[in-house]
Amino acid sequence: MPKDTSIRSVLIIGSGPIIIGQACEFDYSGTQAARALREEGIEVTLINSNPATIMTDPMMADHIHLLPLEVNSIIKILEEHQIDAVLPTMGGQTALNLAIEAGKQGVWDKYQVRMIGVDLDAIELTENREAFRSHMIKIGLSVAPSIIANSVLEGKDAAQKIGFPLVIRPSYTLGGFGGGFVHEVSEFDAALRRGLEASPTHEVLVEKAVLGWKEFELELLRDKNDNVVIICTVENLDPMGIHTGDSITVAPAMTLSDTAYQEMRNQAIHAMRSLGNFSGGCNIQFAQNPKTEELIVIEINPRVSRSSALASKATGYPIAKVAAKLAIGYHLDD
Repeated sequence: MPKDTSIRSVLIIGSGPIIIGQACEFDYSGTQAARALREEGIEVTLINSNPATIMTDPMMADHIHLLPLEVNSIIKILEEHQIDAVLPTMGGQTALNLAIEAGKQGVWDKYQVRMIGVDLDAIELTENREAFRSHMIKIGLSVAPSIIANSVLEGKDAAQKIGFPLVIRPSYTLGGFGGGFVHEVSEFDAALRRGLEASPTHEVLVEKAVLGWKEFELELLRDKNDNVVIICTVENLDPMGIHTGDSITVAPAMTLSDTAYQEMRNQAIHAMRSLGNFSGGCNIQFAQNPKTEELIVIEINPRVSRSSALASKATGYPIAKVAAKLAIGYHLDD
């Protein structure tokens, strides 16, 4: 078995209080991960500021810290416990953002803690809108026409070049927070300022809105041998224009032709393998032109997502559990 025996203790970062855009499904993922790691004899330390979750039940982890999800809290835990690795992919965008911030401040290096399940480069690539767009084009996949903006002036210039309707996508935010569709010129200024303020890096992507296109998601798992499996297809009943978090979704997809699915599958595997060296779960969202079946990539989450929990329940496949096992070195065939 290829399990990494040097990992004896793992810190899992939770998703914090349940708020709009950061759903309770992450409690399900974190709980699965804690149980999967403890099965392997690994000491599990958990940080989550939400005491109302199953994840923070004393039965779930060896050490539970109900602390604010801040870098200072991470430092406190690392000084108190001997931690070998951190698993940030089970707590949604909140956990990823905290892992990035701690990495930038040199915390993981100082305490010699490895990041497992994902790496900072993959997070940076998928969360930085311009880097992601450029990367998708570079590997031959299609994206909607878009321009990055860091100021109101740049945003207005982008809108003139692309034309309405538009969608504003702030970088590094939860569940589409601060983003939205803009149909008229009169709505644009307010929407742009809202997006810039919502982004911690004061950056938005001004993108052509493909309103009315179908929206699909694929749940994938990848191991360190670069094996990739598709666990599930998910179809949004509402078309593009309704945020995934607000839409009814069905699994498996109901209106996807086999040829379109095979193309989506190939593109998803190609995209996931291009993201760098990480093992674990991944969620990819596509928009499909209902008339031509043309596909464009909307975004990739290099972590388990809300959809992962729903897909686990729909299929009976424990995505978070397997993702945790992959993070400590197991291969998919194991």
